[in-house]
Amino acid sequence: MNPEDPAAALVTGVLVALADPTRRQLLDLLADQGQATATTLAEGVPVSRQAVVKHLTVLDDAGLVEATRAGREVRYTVRPDALDTTARWMAGLADQWDRRLARIKRFAEAAERDDT
Repeated sequence: MNPEDPAAALVTGVLVALADPTRRQLLDLLADQGQATATTLAEGVPVSRQAVVKHLTVLDDAGLVEATRAGREVRYTVRPDALDTTARWMAGLADQWDRRLARIKRFAEAAERDDT
């Protein structure tokens, strides 16, 4: 993936955001609940509400969640597009490695046949 490609920046942001276990847990909670406030989410994780807000900001910056103001509340929902883009990139990477490993296997099998 070309580092200047906007998709590359998106994938990098997603991977950085998902590197933290608390953020992954928050994303799981949001996926289960569909929509939640930072206060509600803080009840399900071992960090303060303020820490949850900071984690949600990172997830929002990565395009993984969306914040919507409803009166005085801010409700968060999962945005799947960034995950889909990252999953496609990972699938392509896995395909490349599968092709490389298959080529190595063919070379190894050919060398083994030549030795016998």
